[in-house]
Amino acid sequence: MIGPIQNINYKKHLIDLKNYMKESLSGTLAIDLGNTNTVVIFQDQKETNPILVEIPNITSYPGVIPTAVWFEKPSKDLKIGMSALKMRDSSNTDLFFHSNFKRLIGNPIEKNYQKNILNPAECGEKFFRFLWENIPKEYQVKRLIISAPIDTYKGYREWLVNLCGELAVDEIALVDEPTAASLGINVPFGSKILTLDIGGSTIDMNIVKIEGGEGKSGPIAELLKFNGNNVSSISKQKIRCAEIISKAGSKIGGKDIDQWIVDYFIPGNKYPINLLTAEQIKCKLSSSKIKYEDEYPVKFLIEEYQEKEFFLSKEIFEKIIIENNLLNHLNALLKDLLNEARGKFLTADDLDVIILVGGGSQIPLIKEWITKKIAKVQIKTPPPIESIALGALSMTPGVKIKDILTKGLSIRLFNKREQKHFWHPIFCKGQTWPTENPFKLILQASKNNQKIFEIIIGETKKDREYDVIYENGLPKLSEVQSEEAILKWEKEPLKITIKNKFNLGEDNLILFFNISKKADLLVKCFDRKDEFLGEYNLGNIS
Repeated sequence: MIGPIQNINYKKHLIDLKNYMKESLSGTLAIDLGNTNTVVIFQDQKETNPILVEIPNITSYPGVIPTAVWFEKPSKDLKIGMSALKMRDSSNTDLFFHSNFKRLIGNPIEKNYQKNILNPAECGEKFFRFLWENIPKEYQVKRLIISAPIDTYKGYREWLVNLCGELAVDEIALVDEPTAASLGINVPFGSKILTLDIGGSTIDMNIVKIEGGEGKSGPIAELLKFNGNNVSSISKQKIRCAEIISKAGSKIGGKDIDQWIVDYFIPGNKYPINLLTAEQIKCKLSSSKIKYEDEYPVKFLIEEYQEKEFFLSKEIFEKIIIENNLLNHLNALLKDLLNEARGKFLTADDLDVIILVGGGSQIPLIKEWITKKIAKVQIKTPPPIESIALGALSMTPGVKIKDILTKGLSIRLFNKREQKHFWHPIFCKGQTWPTENPFKLILQASKNNQKIFEIIIGETKKDREYDVIYENGLPKLSEVQSEEAILKWEKEPLKITIKNKFNLGEDNLILFFNISKKADLLVKCFDRKDEFLGEYNLGNIS
């Protein structure tokens, strides 16, 4: 999910570690394993600012690790990150150097045609274990949060469960990448999102719908390990992933753009160092602060010991992109993406936001292209490297695990048109608690001159009853299933007395329901003039 590094201001996320060297930090570690780069962020339980973790000889920037492995047989010499990148021009690179393996883990469709001695799952395991062993000792990891791709989630999850079983950490949770990316930039639950991700080796476009919104349960991380025990097969806190509407992609990315830049000046380039130089100037020209016509010097190696200086401007940079048909390619991918979405009754007008992630999507020409293609939708450009990891942290704030409701809660109301009572849902089965936002409900008088309101609460039965019929002695479920039964609480109903009398159908009471950390159902009451009438504990939900 992560692309080439841009000019990022790390000050907003970094804490001066020198102030903490004397004492250990305790909290949550988030790892976003990307196809090009992996991001590692730590959140201390006493601090609000996350830390981009730096590891000597492994990270290329604070918190950023090139997703690369060097594993040499028979010596079994293992290197990852920057140490592995430095080995890629050595002999036997085809066998010992591994990259672009993340997208193949848990993916039964796409085959690995490389000659490496490790398969993608083995490569990912060695990368992950070596990274875990080299997390600086000043970080006491109480919880580990790991992101997973949504399109290969099932297979990727199985790989992670096997991988994480032996890790010495009390809690491990799993989040899906689209949801984490959306939460990293505060996109509302229930949103329909188009994500454009131009990484180092691939372009991925997808349209997803984030869980929640409109009274539905919001996203939640899945627990794989809790209190030191593996709960991946028994945990009730199952992940609620983003729903994939459509997706499109190709194996073109930032590395190809680097090659185009070099080829523009030096056709037939044979020096890998020139690609690193091209990446650096590409990142510089991707800044919005760079003027269109300004030229910048860049030195490429043309002979073994001879460099030549060239000049590259944003104008020439965009010309290179256009001449290599990248915009035409993006047009074709977007067309396929929207055509597939229409099959599920969703058009571009239904989108709530477009998220640009990955280094390549930060190029101004790419931003201009998507703005013109889908003009009426808000575009968000989070920091290209850490947005997913930060979103993963936000799904599990601090070191607190949220529980989920095993039964729904409802309030009994009166239907004046049908002249009968009915149950109105307050909190649905599967929602997390303690609640972050209250459920608001406005009540009307059910009769003239009403001054007293009864708050009667009911809950759904834990086990839903289904209608069973027998055919030839064999039990079968009937086509139409019975509704979930709601059982009235045996507790004495709360009676709210208001000062003024109201007539039938008039709004007169405003209620705000919450579930506390102690599993108590609380309600704050106001009249229609916003006068506070009190806060009450309706009972415990456990």
